Amino acid sequence: MSDINNLVAYDDGDIDTNRSANTHMSDLIATRLSRRQTLRHGVSAMTTALFGGALLAGCDDETPETVTASASGSTASVAAGRPVTLTGTVSAGQVANTNWSQTAGPSVTLTNANSLVASFRAPAVASATQLAFNLEITSRDGAVTNNMVTVTVTPIALDFTAVPHSLADVVTVPAGYSVSVLYRLGDPIASGVAAYANNGTDTNFAQRAGDHHDGMSYFGLAASGSNPDPNNSTRGLLVLNHENISEQYLHVNGQTPAPRPESEAIKEIECHGVSVIEVTRSNGAWRYVQASALNRRITPNTPMAFSGPVKNAAWLKTAYSTDGSMGRGTINNCANGTMAWNTYLTNEENWAGYFRRSSGDAAVRTATTPKQNVSLARYGIGEGRGGNYNWATVTPSDASSTIYRRWNATATTALAADGTADFRNEPFQFGWVVEIDPFNPASTPRKRTALGRMNHEGCQSGRMIAGVRPAFYMGDDAQNEYIYKFVSATPWNASDASATDRLAVGDKYLDNGTLYVAKFNADGTGQWLPLVFGQNGLNASNSIYPFADQADVLINTRLAGDALGATKMDRPEWTAVNPATGEMYCTLTNNASRKPVASGSNTAVDAANPRAYVDPPSTSVGNRNGHIVRIRETNDTTEATSFTWDVYVFGAGADLDPTNINLSGLDATNDFSSPDGLWFSLPSNVAGQATPVMWIQTDDGAFTDVTNCMMLAAIPGRVGDGGTRSVTSSAGGASATVTTRIGKAPGVTLKRFLVGPKQCEITGIHSTPDGTSVFVNIQHPGEGATNPSAPTSNWPDSQSGSAAATVRPRSATIVITKNDGGVVAI
Repeated sequence: MSDINNLVAYDDGDIDTNRSANTHMSDLIATRLSRRQTLRHGVSAMTTALFGGALLAGCDDETPETVTASASGSTASVAAGRPVTLTGTVSAGQVANTNWSQTAGPSVTLTNANSLVASFRAPAVASATQLAFNLEITSRDGAVTNNMVTVTVTPIALDFTAVPHSLADVVTVPAGYSVSVLYRLGDPIASGVAAYANNGTDTNFAQRAGDHHDGMSYFGLAASGSNPDPNNSTRGLLVLNHENISEQYLHVNGQTPAPRPESEAIKEIECHGVSVIEVTRSNGAWRYVQASALNRRITPNTPMAFSGPVKNAAWLKTAYSTDGSMGRGTINNCANGTMAWNTYLTNEENWAGYFRRSSGDAAVRTATTPKQNVSLARYGIGEGRGGNYNWATVTPSDASSTIYRRWNATATTALAADGTADFRNEPFQFGWVVEIDPFNPASTPRKRTALGRMNHEGCQSGRMIAGVRPAFYMGDDAQNEYIYKFVSATPWNASDASATDRLAVGDKYLDNGTLYVAKFNADGTGQWLPLVFGQNGLNASNSIYPFADQADVLINTRLAGDALGATKMDRPEWTAVNPATGEMYCTLTNNASRKPVASGSNTAVDAANPRAYVDPPSTSVGNRNGHIVRIRETNDTTEATSFTWDVYVFGAGADLDPTNINLSGLDATNDFSSPDGLWFSLPSNVAGQATPVMWIQTDDGAFTDVTNCMMLAAIPGRVGDGGTRSVTSSAGGASATVTTRIGKAPGVTLKRFLVGPKQCEITGIHSTPDGTSVFVNIQHPGEGATNPSAPTSNWPDSQSGSAAATVRPRSATIVITKNDGGVVAI
């Protein structure tokens, strides 16, 4: 970085030899121009970049005269995303016009280009790039002087000091940043709904914030208050999932055992689902708009429409929808997807646990639809289950209501075998990707069945390129499950991004196409295997499961993946796509059943999942800390059916064995465990361009003796930027060595940005288009308490200082901003 003071400048030879006491012209000029900045200081890369402009000599007399020019230029460097000031000074002369213009380099927007002091934000670059600017000054008699300034822009850097480990009951962020709490469990989202008492007496969660905030997207809102504006960073809609509940805090004295009272069960049900809320920023502060007409809660009781190949399938028929076209609600919504046409995808993850299936059900199905027993077993719904929270045990005040009975999937011989008189088929109505139009509160969400049925964690689109069929990447969040992508049958048309019938656009791209499952090869290559009925043995003769048609393949996506020999992964969770390269990243959170050698239900280490070890104080063997895998599609196209892969980073404590566990060389500034949430900064701002920032969030139980869960910022490289590594796993008398492919050590390009409060999970992230406000969700603080009167966290009340020891914690959305108003993280 150049020091302006040391730059060589042009000298016009004017030497002061007048030693009289008369007032000097330079004193008059200094007095007149003292408000202007001058080229006296260097550049501070951590705060602001100030670069010199050109000097024009002339006079400020009443009578114009020809200008004599004097100039100095500078060449200095600044990281992308930082503010740059171009400053010209006038030591003498009468100026008519001033104009800064760019003459070379990536185009930037100059602010105050017609003044001596102009500014811009350094653009995103992949490598050091020179920008040139010309300052043209015209005197009143028409003389023109031009002077050139050059600025070298380097790729973005993580411009903050890493946050240390923390066990405190607050959200900690780097110096220079601020945290505000925006939207908490129970906050009212309609006029007339009372403030949340937070003592277990609150009701009507259909008009309050739900619990366990999770995946989230921000959509800019137009001035009309009803349409999208993708450039609005001060007013928008925030759409977020409510995955689950901390049931001990929802009721006055905790949960009542089964049979459950209706008053408790309805609260618990309504606390699940999705929120759509309007948010605004005024005078630097964010708030949600309680009375907005766009506010909406989508719960497990909200009507849903099925769309795609499984619509009207026999296995979707229930007493609620006898033709299999409709359903009620969505549940256990984890990660999300933000569609280019301004809709929101919410994804049904651990839905299977909510269903009751009594003993004897399997025998009934064997006599009618025996394949369903195979299917239910593969999705984890065995006989003898009571169902999460025992909602099926409620006796409703309205005898005709089925909102509790629907959670009992037990089949009986006394009722219709096709399921139209009970809810034996209700489990098949869940496990889907759901599309929501946040700008139309009257719209009915659609379950997109072409994307398959599984423990859907998230669904993120690849790069949307005109004329190319887009892909949507998904993980099935369970041990030893698979990574998928759906490739639309329809090439992308950019005009659809501004369509007014947004769900119709979803019909166009999400209802027809090909679903693939990933197979990772040891040599660093991989294939996308099509899950298409009639291909690769997916037919009625299949020995694993006799598929009847494409709807059967999609309802039983896991069984289809089994049949094709897909690679079992270590809990595939969030997916994220680098907006600059198109490479897809997927968090593999952990896997307790990954062992050195396969046995029973345990899976052996392999190239893509190479670690099985003990991480003290635990004595269990497995991939305790997780890793992040990434793929590069062949020819960098979403339409590819093959790819290359490596592991971007392995989670580990800094103190763990660097040879076989801490393979990425993590240290105290960036060690982590159990990656979960994953997201790239938006391409609408510099943090999401050229070399984008990637955000990693954790949901951990292996590292919490050292620190609470966290969020890290990264600037990842590319697939293949590292090399191969032999990894030996030894435990329980077994040992195995595999060769994996690992990216270059992240070093300073990976830093811990945030640590959350006690017993929380950090999950869900999005930002305003300009990148100056980042929204993050804090889920289930204090989840370990058994007595609501003795909470194990008091957050978010504790964020602003001391809180009463009995204050119950609440999941909440926070907003992070940079105190200087800049783009977060850089």
